[in-house]
Amino acid sequence: MKLRQPTDFLILDALEDKGRNVATNLSAHTGKSRKNINTRLPVLEDYGLVEKIGPAERSGLYEITSLGKAALVYRDQYDEVDDFESLIEGPNAADAEEAGGEQASFARGDEDEAKEDD
Repeated sequence: MKLRQPTDFLILDALEDKGRNVATNLSAHTGKSRKNINTRLPVLEDYGLVEKIGPAERSGLYEITSLGKAALVYRDQYDEVDDFESLIEGPNAADAEEAGGEQASFARGDEDEAKEDD
């Protein structure tokens, strides 16, 4: 996973703060060009950090995924780890505690899975 900083994190921040959105609005929220946003959104989608949602296939409406939320939780560690993707997909319990424990688990959606197991 190769993220462009700060652009990709700005996009994820905007989607988390403002909710599902299109490139034009994301451009305004991030201060980045619409062309830049349109280039990065499909890459972020390929990484599983954002999802293109309907109703129309070509609507250009995106929302952040639970993996994208986890990337925001761990963003400070992006330059420090060799495998950021593995970190956000499922750090072990010790790493989760250091990075904020419950917040990180919630961002990944672990809390919902735990409730289903109860």
